[in-house]
Amino acid sequence: MSIARVRDYFRERGFEERIREYETSSATVDLAAQAAGCEAARIAKTLSFHGSEGTVLVVAAGDARIDNQKFKAQFCCKPKMLAFEEVEPAIGHAVGGVCPFAVNEGVAV
Repeated sequence: MSIARVRDYFRERGFEERIREYETSSATVDLAAQAAGCEAARIAKTLSFHGSEGTVLVVAAGDARIDNQKFKAQFCCKPKMLAFEEVEPAIGHAVGGVCPFAVNEGVAV
């Protein structure tokens, strides 16, 4: 994730002081929960999918799973996650740092 891009996004909205950075990695739900000192369910994870009209990001609780039927009803297609090499070019953030802020134009959250 381009932290500078996210920092600019938050600064423009008056929320820059809400960014938390950790000395240890927070690239996975378990690592983020450990760094933040909370349970995995309290972490918001961002999952990237191919949608019927482009890239879709779904933000879910760290311990949640995507319900295929609900996804299909909402987005009119079967859920198919972006491949590792598709993530950064499509979203603007690398795997392990995908967040719903400061994403590329056209990405639905």
